[in-house]
This record gives sequence, structure tokens and C-alpha cells, in this order.
Amino acid sequence: MKKTLIALAGLMLMACTSKPVQEAPVFDRFTPECLLSLSRVSDPQLSPDGQWILYGVNRQKVKKNNSLTNLWLVKADGSAAPFQLTRFKKLSVSNARWSADGKDIWFLRDGALWRAPFSGGKLGKAKLRSEVPAGIGGFVLSPDNSKILYISSIPGPVKAPADAYPALDKAQAYVTENLMYRHWDHWKTEIPRTYIADLGLNLLTPAYSKDLLEDGNFFELPTEPFGGAEQLAWSPDSRYVAYSCRKKQGRDYAFSTDTEIYLYEVETGKTARVPMGGGYDTDPVWSPDGKHLAWLSMERDGYEADRTRLMVCDVDFPAVSGIRELTAGFDRDAQAPLWSADGSKLYFAAEDLGRCPVYCVALDGGEPQKVAGEDLECCLSPFALQGDGLLCSFSSLNRPVELGFVSAEGLTALTHTNDAILDPLPEGKVEEVWIPTAGGEQLQVWVAYPPEFDPSQAWPSILITLGGPQGMLGQDWSYRWNYRLMAAQGYVVVMPNRRGTASRGQAWKEQISGDYPGLNMEDYLAAARYFKAQPFIGKMAACGASYGGYSVYMLEGTHGDVFDCFIAHAGIFDEKYMWYTTEEMWFPNFDNGGLADGSQVWGGIAQGGAPYSKLPKAVRHYANSPESRVTQWHTPILCIHGGKDFRIPYDQGMAAFNAAQMMGVPSKLVVFPEENHWILQPQNALFWHYTYFDWLDRWLK
Repeated sequence: MKKTLIALAGLMLMACTSKPVQEAPVFDRFTPECLLSLSRVSDPQLSPDGQWILYGVNRQKVKKNNSLTNLWLVKADGSAAPFQLTRFKKLSVSNARWSADGKDIWFLRDGALWRAPFSGGKLGKAKLRSEVPAGIGGFVLSPDNSKILYISSIPGPVKAPADAYPALDKAQAYVTENLMYRHWDHWKTEIPRTYIADLGLNLLTPAYSKDLLEDGNFFELPTEPFGGAEQLAWSPDSRYVAYSCRKKQGRDYAFSTDTEIYLYEVETGKTARVPMGGGYDTDPVWSPDGKHLAWLSMERDGYEADRTRLMVCDVDFPAVSGIRELTAGFDRDAQAPLWSADGSKLYFAAEDLGRCPVYCVALDGGEPQKVAGEDLECCLSPFALQGDGLLCSFSSLNRPVELGFVSAEGLTALTHTNDAILDPLPEGKVEEVWIPTAGGEQLQVWVAYPPEFDPSQAWPSILITLGGPQGMLGQDWSYRWNYRLMAAQGYVVVMPNRRGTASRGQAWKEQISGDYPGLNMEDYLAAARYFKAQPFIGKMAACGASYGGYSVYMLEGTHGDVFDCFIAHAGIFDEKYMWYTTEEMWFPNFDNGGLADGSQVWGGIAQGGAPYSKLPKAVRHYANSPESRVTQWHTPILCIHGGKDFRIPYDQGMAAFNAAQMMGVPSKLVVFPEENHWILQPQNALFWHYTYFDWLDRWLK
């Protein structure tokens, strides 16, 4: 399909007046400002008649230090250019959904539910449909449009002084008597809950809503910190709801990943559980006839990077039978499951060697077959069926997310949201390289070159140390660590998929657990030495976030003279202290050697990955924590951290910086007091990039 620039007309919600879209800013090269100017496509929804795709477009507003999301439409067959549907200037639109008959669009704004009539590509005047004091964070309409599931909140386990002493209404303190008192970036003064209510003529209110869990506990529905409406699924006949929930709290929650799939009967309120015996079960999806339920599942409790299986069961409420895995023998992680129209098979995406194609597997068994993305250098995520193919979102190392149609014949873009900005800019080459590494293995490395790359010259380079520790470096786009942007500043970007990364099978991914200071560090050094031996590589930095920050701190004390500078964002510096201050205890427990045999139990919970454990992997990890090697530090290092990072608390970055200063190492500390594990506010993001490239330029150019 021929590329088309975004249409310059749209209809303003509530006013129905056409206004021209502001022209795209012009850049002569890819800069941090250019990155922040790109629009971000999200949450595509196919209309019931299959004609339209409704989606959100977010634009960063650097001067106001916020962002704004409005709704857009595009024809699902690509017969017309996309156009803007809403033109709000304040308060973003989110969670936009079609009514069952396609005559209305429901959405959230400022925690409230709205409904607007839709006809012929036009949106009428929106009406407020909720009055929920705690606000609404997400919703799912029933297929018959008679009911709604919506996410709000209840008071959490963490209390304030006024809860016990009302007269102390100005006192500020957090009070807890159990673990998981904070999560990701917030104290658990509130927790999410899901409610069911009728969609009648009255406003949606708590008085006429029912809590799906209503049992006086602090269970979360959906599970924090990232769970949303995708964990709630209506059956096609609107009689049942499937949901994913971790029915644990406090210390039990902190050490467990055991979410289960539950079935809720709307008429009676009865609940049945899909028995899986532990592990992480999420993303339920009903078959078109409502007789089967599919979901994603990790088998082992406490291990957040276990192989993600595609499961299915037969449902005759309250009976659940025929539980089986459809991806047995498939050594990749399934994601984004989608039923075929006749319910005879399921489509899903799976990362594979730095790419993300689409597979298909029959309900009655057989090997998953790759059906789309075989020769595409991109990552696909299907969201709806369309003719003989699938509608999907897609992205790559050089292009952000767009919407398209994919089939065996290839990929056709339906949106071109950022073409006006990116098309005029030079695009560097990206290539896949395999090099030898420790243990006789071959290491996959992606390399992004500057647009003006000349192999006869020596270029500064950046070796990326990946976070996770499980994850993937490959054909995907990030607004936080953007490799095209790094290359555009004149750096060769080296991205090794070292041991512990996904997309190469479970054995490769799982090797890193219990071996942080081991083979994956050898992989990084092998990649660094290989590329520094090339005539086109000059000085080299190692840069990474989270576990990538741990890797930087570890390499600082072990690399010798391989690297010329380092940058660590939100990195683990002291593993022992990390154990005592992080929130999700299952993560350091498993990855520091815990649950290997479950033999070490304190307080009724297996804690084999604790600093006080005597299991060999735990002893080795804590003895070889990055802080144990600071006397070998000698290479310039930049330490960055977010003040609201509760996964890896910010004093880890402070400790690393203090150590560097005491060792006489050129060093710099940047703390963002209002940011979490990520840097999200536009001006903070720009400052992050300025600081990042200033440090690299100082020591590499």
C-alpha cells in the first residue's frame, strides 16, 4: 500500500468543527528533541463492523512538561488516511472502546467515564456516565452492553496517623505491619479493585456497583504495578467474567508470583478457579463460542521469567476441565493470544532471536506454525482478525509503533503517524552479527551504525547492557533507551543478547538466574573485545539500566582497560542491601539462587536467595556483589537514579557514586526526585538525554 501522510482534518469532540493539524516540526537529524516530538500510537480497537480502527495518539508537550492523548480513526482496509477524532487541549483520553453495535464510543477522561455517539466517522457530544469519587482506571463493556467492569480503588494496608488518631489530620507518616507496603513508585495507601455494574440510564456510582472480590482483604484486582483491563474478560454471552488475580497479601504476596485465573458468574456472584497449582497466570481470552478459555501461564511460583506458555481449558461453569498447554515443546514465550473466528485455533506473538513474528496453533494440538513476520525486521503484536490476515501494531529499531495489516504476503502499514518527521532524516544501517563467546557459544549482537558511517574511520561506540535481567535487544522501539538516537549522535551502538536474554529459548534465558557475576559478564566482555578489535571502533562505553546498571557496576570493577567510561541508570550496586529494601521479594529470591530446592525456609517461606542463606548460589552472589570490587574502580562513571524508584531504591545510585568519589574516579550523580524506575516527564527526559550524551562526548570523543 502506498504510504500516505496523516490527513490534516478531523472533528473536534463536542464542537464538530474542522481544524487543521499543526504541521510536523522539521529536524535535519535525529536528536533528543526530535525523539520527544514523535507521536505515540497505542490501544488499537477494531469496530464491531470491521470498518474502523480506533486508537490513541499521545504527544509530549515539553514546555508544559506533560503529555496529551487524543483519539484517531483509520479505515481497517487502508482505503482512507487516518484522521483525528477528538481535539482535547487538556486531560487525555484513554481506554476508548466501541459499544457492541458500534454506535457509541466509551472512554475515560480524568478518571471519569464518558459516552459519545458515533456515526459515519463523526463523534457527537459526549455525556458523563460516572460519578465514582476514587476515579476509574479502566473498564470493559459486556458484549451485550448491559453491564460494565470498571477498575477503581479501596483503602490499602498502609495507614496514615489520622486513621488511628483523627485529631492528627495534618500528621504525615506511613504505617504498616506487613511487607509489600510500597510497590514500584507508590506507597500502598490504596489498592485497585474491579467492580461490576449495570449500564442503565443512571450514572455509574459505587452505590450500584459490586466488588468482584468483596471479602474484606487487600487482594488486588488487577495485579499491580502494571496490570490493567487486559486481566478482565467477558464471556461472549455476558454471563461470566474471567479474571487474573493474586489472592495473596503482605509477606505472602511479596514472595509469590502466584496469580490464578478465576471465573465469576454474574447472576449469582459465584466464583470458580482454574486450578494451576502456582505460577503466573494472566491475560484470559474467551473462545468465540464461550466453551473454551485461553490464557498465558508461567509454571513456577516465584520466577517471573519462566517460559510463558499458552494454555487452554474447557468451561462448563462451575466445572473447568481439559486444562492443556498448546505450546508444549515450543521454546519461546507466547504473548498477545487471539482466537480465530471459528475458535479452532489461536494466534499469538513470540520473540524470536531479536524479532517478534506471529504464530498459529490449533486448539486440538500440533506444533505452532509461524504465519507472519518470517522475513520482517520488526516486532508484531496482533490485536484483531481481518480477512486472511491480522491487524497488528509493529515497530523496529528505527521506527516507533504504527498499525498495519499482516499476512503471509507481508506487512502493509495503515498508519504513518511519524513519517513527516522521520522520512526526511537519514537512517543508519542496522545489522545482526554472531560472534564467539565463552563456553564455545555463539553470541547474537545487533549493531546500529551512524547514518554517516564510514568504515575507514574510527567511531566511538556504546555497548548496551540490558536490564531485566531477562528481556531482548532487537527489532523494537523504546522512548527511554533509543538506539537509533544514540547512533544518530555519531556512535556505533553494540547490543549483545547475552545469556539471560529472551527470544533464544528458556535454557539461554534462565542461565543467568544464580549466575549474575558469571557467563553473561563474559558475553559482554567478548562482545566489547571483538568490536574494539575492529578498525572502525575507537573508544567504547558500557551503558545500561536496572540489571544493566548492575552490569555496569560489575564491569567497572572487572573490565581492566576494555571500556573508557560507564553510565548506570537505576542499577543494583549492593545486592545485600537490595534484598533488604526492594519490594517484590520473589525477584531477588529466585535470581540469587533461591527456590532451587526449597530447602531453606525461614518464617514459613523459602528464602534460599537471602543474604543469610547458605545455598551455594546465594553465597557466591553476595560475595561477588559489585560493591565488593570498588577498590578496582578506575573508569569515569555516571550514576542516574529516580527518587521514587522502589524496585531498586535510589540510594543504590548514591552509594555507587559515593564509592567512585572515594576511589578518586571521575564521576557524576543525577537523581530525579519525582521519577521512578523510568524517566517519564518530558523535560526530565530531555535533561536525561542531554546528560547522557554530554558524559559520552566528554570521555569518548
